[in-house]
Amino acid sequence: MDLKNLYRQVIMDHYKNPKYRGLVKNDQYLIVHLNNPTCGDEMVVQLYIEDGMIKDVRHEGVGCSICCSSASVASITLVGKTIEEGLEAIHQFYELIKGEPYDDKKLVMDAKAYETVHDFPARVKCATLAWKAYEQGLLEKKKEITHG
Repeated sequence: MDLKNLYRQVIMDHYKNPKYRGLVKNDQYLIVHLNNPTCGDEMVVQLYIEDGMIKDVRHEGVGCSICCSSASVASITLVGKTIEEGLEAIHQFYELIKGEPYDDKKLVMDAKAYETVHDFPARVKCATLAWKAYEQGLLEKKKEITHG
């Protein structure tokens, strides 16, 4: 099996069997809603952060397989990290998406499935939508902690 087929399988597995999918009704979760008007992708993410640690994340959205599967990969990447580690992992994912050198130790193995997305510029926003939502939430929480 070639690498492209393997990557396609990883993406489809996360699309069909997403991790951390489904929002929870809990006021302690920070909610971020983003959309990509160009293609119609829409994503809502939730973050539960306690003592500077990402304890749980949730996502719910509509969009293409790249958008929705990437939200699943983002969630398994972020849970259990500190806010700073989460932000660094997101930065490394952006580097991977751009086709730039990245630190694969900061990402889960499944993230590699998106390393050819830069060959399809229209799909970059799809692959990064959930990551951008999580990043916005983490930056908001970091600011809140820093400034009391």
